[in-house]
Order: sequence, then C-alpha cells, then structure tokens
Amino acid sequence: MNLKVENKLLTTFNFSSLTDIIFLLLIFFLLSSTFIVQPGIKVKLPRSETTEMTSEKNITISITRDGSYYLNEERVTLSSLPALLQQKFAFGTEQVVVIKADRDVTLQSAVDVMDISKNVGFERFSIATEPKSE
Repeated sequence: MNLKVENKLLTTFNFSSLTDIIFLLLIFFLLSSTFIVQPGIKVKLPRSETTEMTSEKNITISITRDGSYYLNEERVTLSSLPALLQQKFAFGTEQVVVIKADRDVTLQSAVDVMDISKNVGFERFSIATEPKSE
C-alpha cells in the first residue's frame, strides 16, 4: 500500500473564522456602547420630547423625591444653598444652573431653587428631562 502525501499550496484564504471574530467584536462594541450610566443622584426626571445635553461646567442642583437638595452631588440644605451658590458664582457668570428635580417633586421646590439662584446672580436656568420613550 503506497500512500502519497501531496502538499498543495493554498490558493484561497478561508475568511469564515475572521468574519466570526469581527462579528463578535462588532456585537461586543454595540452592546457595550448602549450602556450609558448617569452618575450622580438617583432622580426620576420628567419626560420631554426634546432634550439637550449639558456641559460639565454647569452647576447642577438635584431635588430628590424625599425633599433632599444636592449641589453638584453634595448634599446641602436649602438654607445653605445661597452661600454655596455665591462661591460657585465667583467662578464665572456664563454658567447655567441645571435643575434636576424628581418628577414627583412639587413645582414650588424647583421655583425656590430658581429664586435662590436668581438672587445670587445667575440668569440662565435649565430643567433636566429625559426623552420620551415611544
């Protein structure tokens, strides 16, 4: 019994393993890019059809459902808020005060924060919302 071993040169390249790897990488990056984590205070924002991204230099005041106030993720009281905002106002007048109020918070709480900010000297305000899901 005479067996011959033939060594043929490969003239074509098999792309099946390469495409599997590329598809796995594509799925990984698509799935990992959809996980957007919002750091900060847990607040259920009201829904709106139009939302706008805010920049990092803005001042964020969060109002939680239980009535707690947070200035840039630091818990503050409503009475200490004017002095703390006065310190932030010294860094620039172009800053926007972003109010992140829970959707169950009364409108009066948000208006109180706006009044305090206006008395300090801020003139630009924004209310944070999340997009409506269709």
